[in-house]
Amino acid sequence: MRVKVAIIGAGSVGTAVGVLLARAGYEMAGVASRTPESAVRLAGRLGAPCCERPEDAARGADMVLITTSDQAIGTVAREVARAGGFGAGQAVMHFSGSLTSEVLEPAAQAGAITLSVHPLQSCPSGEAGIRNLPRAVYSIEGDPRGYELAEKLVRALGSASFFFIDKEAKPLYHAAACVASNYLVTLLRLSQDLLARAGMPVEMAFPALLPLIQGTLDNVASLGIPQALTGPIARGDVDTIQDHLAAMQVQAPELIPFYRLLARRTIDLAQEKGTLAPEKAARLWLLMGGREDLAGGAPGRREETAPRLPN
Repeated sequence: MRVKVAIIGAGSVGTAVGVLLARAGYEMAGVASRTPESAVRLAGRLGAPCCERPEDAARGADMVLITTSDQAIGTVAREVARAGGFGAGQAVMHFSGSLTSEVLEPAAQAGAITLSVHPLQSCPSGEAGIRNLPRAVYSIEGDPRGYELAEKLVRALGSASFFFIDKEAKPLYHAAACVASNYLVTLLRLSQDLLARAGMPVEMAFPALLPLIQGTLDNVASLGIPQALTGPIARGDVDTIQDHLAAMQVQAPELIPFYRLLARRTIDLAQEKGTLAPEKAARLWLLMGGREDLAGGAPGRREETAPRLPN
């Protein structure tokens, strides 16, 4: 017998998950969404009933997938439970990276098996999600009775990579995902800003950086961290780092704190790699204002200019 799935939330994640599961042979019991147009569109694509209310989609399903925004998951769970949409033996899952299965407590009180299943991947659109989700590693958290169902779900989405995570660890897990994805975009904006200050036309900045970014990712994939680290800190080239800071002091002083914080982390990484001599590391730490800030201790010395250290 095929598993009947309800999709509540017809945005990027709901679209990707629905399409992939339909391709894998899951039966779509219904689609509901805050935006009726989105629900109609996804239901038509999946050949599923379009439900005006989320509880109507949930009632006919073996598995209810809440793919709304994080902020809406708890509200949806309460509303569906209040309307009698959840039942004993039903599996109810959400796809949030930051929230645990506890947000689905109204479903658990109705006898459902509740879990959070999160792909370590970004879904900026439904089509991007269809491409990206099969390559994702998934975290699974919640009621152990649902682990086998969650594993089958992950495989149906095209991935064989998953792990089980404690609910207490989910905020740290989500922070790691934000650093790798969201903050990477912020970091690239920093590079773009520096290139613009150097005189490169804005429209050329990202195309110019892309081959470097892709090459670096290839190096990380083949060599791992920290062996893929290159550049002046990895080489102990103190003079080059001083030149960076001196130029930034004139042309982009507001970016110096960000640069220094990244450099401090990179000094540690270069020492882990084994290419940065202790005396060079000491000079770099002095240039970066000390290492106490990394541990939240007393602030180290912070020069407003980039001094020349003695050779």
